[in-house]
Amino acid sequence: MPDPVESRDPGRVRAMFGGIARRYDLLNHVLSLNLDRGWRARAAREACVEPVERVLDLCGGTGDLTLALARAADSPSVVVCCDFSRPMLARAAAKFRSRGVADRCVTIEGDALRLPFADGTFGAITVGFGIRNLADMGAGLREALRVLVPGGRLVVLEFSRPRGPVLSRLHGLYLERVVPLLGDGAAGRTGPYRYLARTIGSFPEPDVLAGTIREAGFAAVGWQALSGGIVCLHTAFKEPSPRSPGP
Repeated sequence: MPDPVESRDPGRVRAMFGGIARRYDLLNHVLSLNLDRGWRARAAREACVEPVERVLDLCGGTGDLTLALARAADSPSVVVCCDFSRPMLARAAAKFRSRGVADRCVTIEGDALRLPFADGTFGAITVGFGIRNLADMGAGLREALRVLVPGGRLVVLEFSRPRGPVLSRLHGLYLERVVPLLGDGAAGRTGPYRYLARTIGSFPEPDVLAGTIREAGFAAVGWQALSGGIVCLHTAFKEPSPRSPGP
């Protein structure tokens, strides 16, 4: 069977995430030493730095970033959690009901490469730890650009690699040994967290990802390192529509 790290086969990746959905939230918190909560809160603040009516949480999984968006200071009227894994979305929907936000947080099953939304539907789009799993990152970013309103904001939260020699070495050992051992063990499956660790380790440097975002058509692309470079927060905009000439 081809390694999903190499093939990024959508069917295999979908099945893998469906298989670990039950333990996914717990393992996110444990394996990140609970830092993931702060990372998502930061991404939500960046997405809602200006009031927006509708936000798309793309590759939204079990909905933790969707919830962070709903709690943001200038929270949007509607946050759509879109993912291609039905078991993940089922857990997200249950979470929204239990937190009393099901009127504002909705789930939609969809493929990031063929989004089921009209052009210019959302004022902001977030992608939390999902862009590296896309079979075609450029195509996914172009779809995000399509469904953003002119002037809309893109926020991508993704793992990176620390620059400092000591932290970089510790991070590499953690990915190579600890994440697969604890993750696969707790999930009761062999392979998913080895895959996730390898996608993190092989993911492009932040400046390369920024270039990919720019090539997809976004403007004002920038990024900032969080937690010593363990993750990076990328921001970009869709160019505003040109103004009609005056009379």
